[in-house]
Formats: sequence, C-alpha cells, structure tokens
Amino acid sequence: MKTGVVGVGYVGSACANACVLRGVGTGLVLVDHNPDLAVAQAEDILHATPFARAMPVTAGEYADLHDCGVIIVAAGVNQKPGETRLDLLKRNADIFRGIIPQIIRAAPDAILLIATNPVDVMTQLASDIARAEGVPSHRVIGSGTMLDTARFRALLAQHLGVSSHSVHAYVLGEHGDSEVLHWSGAAVGTIPLATFAADTGKAISSIIRQDIDDGVRRAAARIIKGKGATYYGIGSGMARLVKAIMEDENALLTCTQRHRQVCGINDVSLSLPAIINAGGVTRVIVPPLDQQETADLARSAEILRNAAEAIGC
Repeated sequence: MKTGVVGVGYVGSACANACVLRGVGTGLVLVDHNPDLAVAQAEDILHATPFARAMPVTAGEYADLHDCGVIIVAAGVNQKPGETRLDLLKRNADIFRGIIPQIIRAAPDAILLIATNPVDVMTQLASDIARAEGVPSHRVIGSGTMLDTARFRALLAQHLGVSSHSVHAYVLGEHGDSEVLHWSGAAVGTIPLATFAADTGKAISSIIRQDIDDGVRRAAARIIKGKGATYYGIGSGMARLVKAIMEDENALLTCTQRHRQVCGINDVSLSLPAIINAGGVTRVIVPPLDQQETADLARSAEILRNAAEAIGC
C-alpha cells in the first residue's frame, strides 16, 4: 500500500523520510504546491532507500494519489517564534479548504492523517470537508498529542533511569498550551508511577513534576526558537501511525479524533487514546482521570471548540 504526502516542507519531508527508514508501505507519492520542491524531496529521499526500505519515491500531482491507502496532509504555513498553534488557524484553514477536496476526489478510499497545525482544529475542519465528500470521521485522524505523549514518556524515563518503552503515560486534549499530562494514570510496566518512583529512589517531587510538565508543554516553543520548526519527532510519529494502519495493528495511540462530547463539550476534536487499524479509528478509550485532570481536559476541549467555531466548524 502506498503512502501519499501532501505538503513536503520540513514536516512533510520528515514524515516521508521516516516512512522509508521504518520500512512502512510499498511506495511514496509526494505532492506540493511547489512542484520543484516535491521533485527535489522525492529524489533526495529515494537516495536513502538503499540504506533502509527499497521502495519507489515519486513526485506527482493530486491525481497521482489515486492508489494511496494513507495520505499524510502536512500542507500549511509554519508556526512563527512566539506564535501559538491556535494563531495559525485562519491562515491554514483557507489552505485546507482548497486541498482536502482535491485529495479526496483523487483517493476517496484513503485514510487522511493530518499533521498541519493547529492540528486539532485542522482535523475538525478536514473532517467537516471530508464528511461533505462522503468520508466518515474515523478515517480522518490528526497526529494530536502523539508527539507530546512521546516527550512525556521520554522525560519520565530519563528521570527514572529506565527505557522509555517501559513507560506508559499519555498527554490528552489539545496538541498545544492547554494539553493535559495524565499523571494519575502513568505507570512503569504495570507498576503505578508513584510506587515505582518511590521504590527506586526516584520520587516525583513537585519540582520534578513541574520540570517535566514544562519540558513537555514548552518543547515546541524551545525548538522553534532554536531552529525555526519541529519536524523529526512528528515525522517519526506519523510513520508510526501509518504503520499501525497498514499493518492492521489495533495499536493504542493518542491521536486527534472528532468526538460527540468530551467533558460536557459537544462536537470537539482532540486527543484521547484510540485503537488504530486498517479501518482508521475503531474505538476511543477515555482513561480514568482525577478531578483536576477532568477540569483541565474540559478547559482544553472548550478552547478547541471555540477555535473551531471561529472558522465555522
């Protein structure tokens, strides 16, 4: 099954390259409003295939997406230093209204993976557009807090001195300032985080907790200040999501999906753990939350609902 990537700047090209390095799919089709950029990225990524997964990597137009089972949408303008993801909203909404219908008409059976920021609201907009074209919401998935969850696990693992693969913890809600670190549900293996931390002499003090929270929540701002954009982390996350779909994994990943209601807020797109397979999202899991986390998730949902309303979603 081929993967399409629409928008091959920093994020889109990182997604495509990560798919090659992970050996995901049988080929890549790159599309961009700048055809020369798409050709250059395709050639550069193709040259990596002898070191990773041998597959065709080509540049094309929307019509060339016709045989892609998954299409990553990374088109949009970049986030500027000091700019929140929600500040990007109106600039990127107009772009989506132009490209999503073209993608669906070329590949009506493909699953759409949205990487453009602000990703939660852009996923809601893409879902609206896709619904009008006959595509159900469970086949429109945003990258959401996949990267934030990875950051949370990596920082917890660093503090505890264990592999990040052994840490189970989620970031919920917005991929942005109002995101909710699910501390109450965090575990190492099957051991609750507080118990493991105490038993290993790595207690999570209020200072450590705040440092990790800041490390997760402010990561994008620090990276953008230093090099202008974030792309390697999200590229790897999107390749992981493509793999879950193509290999029909039933993997549990935090990603953005459109929900009928979250914490009393109706019709909102945000991240919760979801089971992902060849059909897209098959089930959303709402983890047990403590009182503060419930209030914080409701606040995050309200922020995103208001943002979506600002562009008519």
